[in-house]
This record gives sequence, structure tokens and C-alpha cells, in this order.
Amino acid sequence: MSRFNNGLLICVVALLSAPACAERGEVAGDAARVGRAGDTPLTKGSPEHLRRITAAIDDTALVAARADTDWITHGQTYAEGRHSSLAQINRDSVPKLGLAWTLELGGRRGMQATPLVVDGIMFFTGSWSIVYAVDVRKGSIIWRFDPEVDRSKAPSFCCGVNNRGVALYRGAVFVGTLDGRLLSLDASDGSVNWSVLTIPENSNYSITGAPRIVKGKVLIGNGGAEYAGVRGYVTAYDARTGKQAWRFYTVPGNPKAPFEDPALERAAKTWSGEWWLQGGGGTVWDSMVYDPELNLVYIGVGNGSHWDRNVRSPGGATISSSRASSP
Repeated sequence: MSRFNNGLLICVVALLSAPACAERGEVAGDAARVGRAGDTPLTKGSPEHLRRITAAIDDTALVAARADTDWITHGQTYAEGRHSSLAQINRDSVPKLGLAWTLELGGRRGMQATPLVVDGIMFFTGSWSIVYAVDVRKGSIIWRFDPEVDRSKAPSFCCGVNNRGVALYRGAVFVGTLDGRLLSLDASDGSVNWSVLTIPENSNYSITGAPRIVKGKVLIGNGGAEYAGVRGYVTAYDARTGKQAWRFYTVPGNPKAPFEDPALERAAKTWSGEWWLQGGGGTVWDSMVYDPELNLVYIGVGNGSHWDRNVRSPGGATISSSRASSP
């Protein structure tokens, strides 16, 4: 098991014959096994090992992800239940827990990412959207990627410089950066495949949430609903090229311009004044869940803007909080 606190990564294991963090043991994932089936054994933690185990994470693997395998996606499965059914650490074995290793990552800011773990390799983010690949058997950093977010802009970002994690898909690691970029990294070494700016330049938007993968597309939202000029939306990008596939706004914009969706036209009738000058808020700063059976993406939205509902809508403004997606 692992937890984050002030830049310190801690691995606590059961002192059993098959330690939970130090060995793969019970946490073997189907995606990792598919990636190695029939292949020559690789050195754990090598670039080719990282490339092979993450390349196996495709749409089939994401749909089939279970609570008793590797943690290959945010929330563990598309249902995002965040509960592991592994039984190695239980009421009887708790007294046998001991410290396996600690890893000092530097910095004194908080860490909020949910780590993804595939065949003993942990992928996660720290503060300032820095991405790490760590070998959990040794507690050693395999690679580290710093997107070099301008530290001087921290006061203009909401809310803090934390990040909630990455997504894995077909050999790539995806991360949203605090300054609004979405990046695809080569899982084998952390080099950049592509980068796209998902927000307007010189705006009050930010990204602290984890990307989600849906049928070959990377979904990312943003934060900043507290600030002027911010209107919430979710964007889908092609995982291979970074090209924008679609964008869905959660609140209506200027009614003099065409509405992007019929739902927004209906929602606009519940808003009052010139709300669009403030932006409207309703940012999707993290929560997104995909239902593969219904082919629907459900999104949670932040506060409307202005904060005071008597200004934006005395009767209560409608914010769209779900999206039917056919990626």
C-alpha cells in the first residue's frame, strides 16, 4: 500500500512470503499478462518492460478491469469504486505490516494523486503536475517528467498546485498540467509524444484532475470556476494524435451566439442578467465516469459563477451535469 504526504512516498507491506509492494504476487493484472504472453521475459523496470505492459492497456483491458487485478485506471475500474478485493492484507496480517521503503520526492507541497500500478510499476503525479514512474519492488524512480509549469503563476490557479493523477493507454501516460496543457508521454521513458493547450491563453483556468480514457479518446476538464471569465467544459482528444474530437460546455454562454447544445439553450432560460460576462463557472475539475454499457459519460460540475445565486439566477440556474457520448 502507499500514501502521499509532503512529497514522501511510503510503501507499507505485509511481511509475508509474497509482500504486497515488493513483489507482484496476488496483484497480477490481466492487462500486464496479455502484454507478456508468449514474449521473451524482460528485465522488470526496463524501458521495453514499461512499453509492453502499458501497450496492453487498450479499450478491452479498460472495460475488463476488475477489483482483484492491477490498478490500471483512475478509480481502478470504469465504475471507479476504488475498492480492492485483494485479501493478502487483512485483520490477521495487519500486525505483521512493516516498512518496505520510503522515497523522498522533494518539495513541500501536498500530493493527491491516485497511483496507477501495472506489473509492479507505479505511475503517479506530484505537485506542479510532475509525473513519476517508480519500481515498487525497489522503491526507485525509473523516470521523472517535469512539465515546467511557471511557479510564479501559482496564486492565479485554483486551488493549490496539486494533481490527481494520470491515465494509461496503449503505451502512453496522459497528464493534465496546472497551466492547462494535456500531454501524452512515452510510458517507457517519459518523453513527450504530443502536447496540446486545452484552455484559452492567459485565462484563469487550470487543471488538477486526472484524464480519463474512453474508446481511444482522452477526456479532460478544468478548474477555476471561482474566477472571472471561466466557463466549464470537458474536451475529448484523440489519444494517438492529440487532435480535438469534441467539447461539451456545462453552462450556457452568450445567448446572442449560437448555443453549442440544445440543453444549453434550455438552461439559459434559468439564468439571469449578463452571466456570461463572469463566465458562468460549472467547471469539471475532476469527476468523470464512463458507462461502457450505455455509452454515457457522467460528469460532476463545480460551482456556478457568480457565487451569489441572487446575482446569477434568483430561482436557481441550471447546470448540465451529464453527457451522452458516442466517441
